[in-house]
Amino acid sequence: MKQRSLFSILCFVFISFGVASVSAQTCSNDRFFRPNSTYDANRRLILSSLPSNVSAQEGLFYNGSIGQEPNRVYATGMCIPGSNSDDCFDCIKTASDGLLQSCPNQTDAFSWPGEPTLCHVRYSNTSFSGSADLDPPLVLTNTGDINSNITEFTTIWEGLMGRMITAASTAKSSPSSSSNYYKADSTALTPIQNIYALMQCAPDISSSDCGSCLRQSASAYQSCCGQKQGGVVMRPSCFLRWDLYIYSRAFNNLTVDSPPPQPSVTAPPPAGDQANTTDNDSKGISAGVVVAIAVAVFVTVLILLVLGFVLFRRRKSYQTTETESDITTVHSLQFDFKTIEAATDKFSRNNKLGQGGFGEVFKGTLPNGIEVAVKRLSEKSAQGTLEFKNEVVLVAKLQHRNLVRLLGFCLEGVEKILVYEFVYNKSLDYFLFDRTKQGQLDWTKRYNIIEGITRGILYLHQDSRLTIIHRDLKASNILLDADMNPKIADFGMARIFGIDQSGANTNRIVGTRGYMSPEYLMQGLFSTKSDVYSFGVLVLEIICGQNNRCFPKSDTTVENLVTYAWRLWRNGTPLELVDPTMSENILTEEVTRCIHIALLCVQEDPTDRPSLSTIMLMFTNDTLILPVPQPPGFFFPNKSNQEQDGHESSQSTIRSDPQTINDVTITDLEPR
Repeated sequence: MKQRSLFSILCFVFISFGVASVSAQTCSNDRFFRPNSTYDANRRLILSSLPSNVSAQEGLFYNGSIGQEPNRVYATGMCIPGSNSDDCFDCIKTASDGLLQSCPNQTDAFSWPGEPTLCHVRYSNTSFSGSADLDPPLVLTNTGDINSNITEFTTIWEGLMGRMITAASTAKSSPSSSSNYYKADSTALTPIQNIYALMQCAPDISSSDCGSCLRQSASAYQSCCGQKQGGVVMRPSCFLRWDLYIYSRAFNNLTVDSPPPQPSVTAPPPAGDQANTTDNDSKGISAGVVVAIAVAVFVTVLILLVLGFVLFRRRKSYQTTETESDITTVHSLQFDFKTIEAATDKFSRNNKLGQGGFGEVFKGTLPNGIEVAVKRLSEKSAQGTLEFKNEVVLVAKLQHRNLVRLLGFCLEGVEKILVYEFVYNKSLDYFLFDRTKQGQLDWTKRYNIIEGITRGILYLHQDSRLTIIHRDLKASNILLDADMNPKIADFGMARIFGIDQSGANTNRIVGTRGYMSPEYLMQGLFSTKSDVYSFGVLVLEIICGQNNRCFPKSDTTVENLVTYAWRLWRNGTPLELVDPTMSENILTEEVTRCIHIALLCVQEDPTDRPSLSTIMLMFTNDTLILPVPQPPGFFFPNKSNQEQDGHESSQSTIRSDPQTINDVTITDLEPR
């Protein structure tokens, strides 16, 4: 019997696997676009940025568009509540990549991948926000049939669906939260078998539309496949799935309803036992009263303890900075110092990757075999505890392919250590400013690096939960992975702002000369446009292969790279800026457009500089007419600040002067 039961279970799991692993894409059959067109480029751009956009939102829901009509692409993405950002990112990426592969030239498509977490991706050439679209539906079923009484099963199934549809369609709390119109539930089919169901609607449709969409999905499934052991109904605006096993993490903490009552026959007690029964009932009532009193006392004491704890925490919070509070939220990322020491072979010189102003960087291998970059801050480091905590709290919240990923930190005694993902190809300056290595960066690689940096900054400025200004964008803070994809690093100087805030004023200037915008260097005014200025300088460096801070003077009229690029542009010879090591393989129109965009970024007036979203459109839409750039801010470093401080090696930190965010002192800058 045991062997037969085990065989049945194995067969069931095998049959159900087909449904559990399905990731279907539905593409429009009547509307198409021309491959490699502007619409195609916009579609690839918005779908490639969708994973980071969705996973960065608090409600795990993102709705956006890109491009201009008629090539504008609208897209949405969402994950179910309870999904962590990594699972959500992976699910949205799987769905987006699947749509790009399965729908090569269709203007409309949607997908509902189901594992390890449910998510939804949809794009179209027309706006669908707020509209409930029921067509086209997609129905998938399990191959196995229901083994129990069909009539009894149908009654239980319909009851569960009805309760869930009512709950899901009325779960409306805010228009931007993916917790809207979502329900996961289960009920007992037999004493040993349960029904598990999950449903969700797009959160921007109405409650009645959500209910109608789910009811039609349940009815469609029941009509065609009511005897199957599980199934899925996908529509552009809603999703429904049920099965006889746990297929999603959404059911991990659910309590299953009690199984249907089973008829039973109990013999009446002997007549002589009637008195004993009465006595037992009396004792039961007395015991119940005692238990009720005990529970009431316990609950009262518990409430008092909770209130006391809340008051204590509130009082303590007045003595704790926001940064110190935030550090507790990433406590789970903390490494033991002995673990870091073992990973780096006690910070062996053989594992040293680089030296920066804040300390040394080592390569390490964790016990699980993962290679990491360990940034060990010097005891005399200019980055104090505040900057350290700022970097930990900030980077731990960021998830994007073009941002270096923080894996953990260590804060023990005088030791302040950051543990990052290991990026194999060191930093951009390692290749870009070395005459023997810059030949490895042809124009295709450099253009891809520029686009990747653009996506990363766009995420910081616009697509993450808060507006983040990096304040120290430069070649040594751009790391390159094994495929030469860029990752922005070093967030010790970054500032976080609310959604409606994009700039501030400071008396404490931090950053690197040559990359700082005029208004920041001279007045302490910084905003997202400060990063745009730094980005423009960085693009010019990538094109010419020379460091702006160490740009050679050919005569008395040339002071720095920005000045030189502007004069070439004004004279009609911008291509003279191009690095000679790649001059034979460049696309002249593409390079000229990049120089044009860079000069727009370094204009003196910050209001003239484009935003990162506009810059991204400039790169991806070659039909977009660019404005004429205005003269840049000409701020020339003195001789002492032009001294070359050498290349900062891979994973190295920035060189900086001592600083404190929101400090009110003014400090002279040193080259970093």
